[in-house]
Amino acid sequence: MIKHELLAKIQRQEILPGSYMYDEIHRLKADNERLVVEMNQHYQTAEEMRASLEKITGRAIDASVTISQPFYTDFGKHISFGKDIFINQNVTFVDLGGIVIEDHVLIGPMCRIISVNHLIDPTKRRGLSVAAVKIEENAWLGANVTVLPGVTIGKNAVIAADSTVTKDVPDNVIVAGTPAKVIKEI
Repeated sequence: MIKHELLAKIQRQEILPGSYMYDEIHRLKADNERLVVEMNQHYQTAEEMRASLEKITGRAIDASVTISQPFYTDFGKHISFGKDIFINQNVTFVDLGGIVIEDHVLIGPMCRIISVNHLIDPTKRRGLSVAAVKIEENAWLGANVTVLPGVTIGKNAVIAADSTVTKDVPDNVIVAGTPAKVIKEI
């Protein structure tokens, strides 16, 4: 199975321990962890960082993208970067469900973008559900923001520092808090 095809399959079902897909995800995750540790092991120039992330994601990354170290991702293969993006240090992407970062996005230090959740049913708790996250053009995530599975951050939106985004954010607004709520239109 081509790794990028895994996303289409996992978004249609629960992923339970012991299943072929669960085992495959954990195998690919282990391969990715090695690449992430190697990337963060020593200083890299912007060009070297993009080259490392191209190995991790399996996709070309535009020269206008800047990603500070350390950068963490658990799966790696389901991240898509646009152009003219800046990602500050200590950012974590949990990307099994897919993460799309459009053009001109700013992501502050210590942000977490999460596209995976565990199942609510106690008998299936170790299982997984996934839902893609999309950060649309020119959005800005302040420091220490958490974005949960299935959320879309609208164009030009600003997410205030220390916020937790649990639902979609409209275009051209500022949201703040946990859970994040609209506090101002821009």
